[in-house]
Amino acid sequence: MKLFTICLFSFFLMTQGAEAKKHILYVGTYTTGMAEGIFVYSFNDQTGRLVNLKMPIVCNNPSFLTISADKKFLYSVDEVDDPDKNNSGGISAFRIEEKGRLTFLNHVQTNGANPCHVGISPDGKRLVASNYSGGNLSVFNVLPNGSLSEMVQRIQHEGSGPFPGRQSEPHAHSARFDATGKLLFAADLGIDELKIYRVGAGEVPLKPDAQPFIKLFPGSGPRHFDFSSDGRFIYVINELNSSVAVIMKYGGEWKTVQTIKTVPKDYIGESWCADIHLSVDGRFVYGSNRGHNSIAVFKRDNTSGKLEMVQTVSVEGNWPRNFTLDPTGQFLLVANQKSNDITFVCSF
Repeated sequence: MKLFTICLFSFFLMTQGAEAKKHILYVGTYTTGMAEGIFVYSFNDQTGRLVNLKMPIVCNNPSFLTISADKKFLYSVDEVDDPDKNNSGGISAFRIEEKGRLTFLNHVQTNGANPCHVGISPDGKRLVASNYSGGNLSVFNVLPNGSLSEMVQRIQHEGSGPFPGRQSEPHAHSARFDATGKLLFAADLGIDELKIYRVGAGEVPLKPDAQPFIKLFPGSGPRHFDFSSDGRFIYVINELNSSVAVIMKYGGEWKTVQTIKTVPKDYIGESWCADIHLSVDGRFVYGSNRGHNSIAVFKRDNTSGKLEMVQTVSVEGNWPRNFTLDPTGQFLLVANQKSNDITFVCSF
């Protein structure tokens, strides 16, 4: 039987019944070369039942997936480091067809090694890939048919951090547009910064904002982040010191107002954070701990934005890399990289 490593989910609404809705769940994986890499499931939001629709897509290390806001297109990183192509990984574009089937549109090179994240602007016209080993961002235009242009801009990060072996150089780990589409934020694990870029038109779409970055705790290693629905707060999960930084907008400046650990105080083992999401209603924040193998659950104060640890919940699997909430907010589905499985945690 073919083994694969589950990496990230993306949901897509498929059908609606009288009592339950069925959704399409896309699962990205690590593969060995070109192989079946994206798997398609049907998910029942009442029973939590997953059914493999048996329409896998052949691709190379599709370790992160995202879907356009209009639900018409899916984009996947091809997380590779190819010395014969300028250390370039790539991005693959797909059109979402009836019943969730994917049709390949095109593939573009990121000109940066090991792309590990892809973000799309709210209007669906720009796409940004984060190249981990390259320490840079690659910007593409999304064409009217959903395919991608050649790269229109590459932004190279500079600097280092104090964590031994992990921060000798920049490592861009994720980049997301805010709800307005006017700002792009990018977490760089190697330099402990959340970069801020202003989004414009023209040949150079991204330029540093008036506040070009938010400096995080030295050696923290920011990895992923999520926004509050009102846009006032950003929650950054830090891989290297197992923490969440709460960032608040004060006037025209972003400032860190809290840093809180994601593992119990008495835990002394190895653990590395991975993913973070707010609950559908914004009352809770969830973060994944690889090593402790848990989901950290925080209660969120809507006024101050600060967090209070509620509990850590075992994922009953090994190395929870990424996770997602189903559209109803009832289920939290976890992709466990080393145990090659999907586990469920009922959300609050």
